[in-house]
Amino acid sequence: MKIIIVGATGTLGKKVAEAFAQKHEIIRVGNTKGDVQVDITNEASIKAMFEQIGAFDALISTSGKGPFAPINQMTGEVFKSGLLDKLLGQVNLVLIGQHYINKGGSFTLTSGILADHPVAAGAALSAVNGGLNSFVLAAAPELENGIRINAVSPNVVEDSPAYFDSFPGEIPVSMEKVVKAYEKSVLGIVTGQVIKVY
Repeated sequence: MKIIIVGATGTLGKKVAEAFAQKHEIIRVGNTKGDVQVDITNEASIKAMFEQIGAFDALISTSGKGPFAPINQMTGEVFKSGLLDKLLGQVNLVLIGQHYINKGGSFTLTSGILADHPVAAGAALSAVNGGLNSFVLAAAPELENGIRINAVSPNVVEDSPAYFDSFPGEIPVSMEKVVKAYEKSVLGIVTGQVIKVY
């Protein structure tokens, strides 16, 4: 398979790319690094990426940022940064990518545990992750040509110790477990699912 991995140069993306590269052709996409560059907050940049890459079989997105900020310091502008980046950025990968993906292909987006288990200063990311999960549920029945879509929703991962304190009471999950969730989405048959790794 020809698999696009957006966010392939990040902590999670690197491990996912390594796993899939053993048997598949991988196009590593990053904001500033990788085989191809893209700014997921810019629709023209996303379209240019797909034009450059051409037809493909699967897209995995492990990219997207959102703000950590307490509610009493949150502004609409700060909140919007997460909506435009992690939420709309990943949604646009699907909206634009559906016109380039091969029949029977798949999209796998990344949400996260905050959709279900909030933490202090995480309201914006909780909303973004919940939005991604709902988008996947609603988009799945409408995608044509046997195209599947899922979200992987991981807990904080072992390889990101800087975030441990932000997730009190959570046991960090292994990268291997998270990678398996992406494999289930891409290589399996499920669609419209939120594959939770926590």
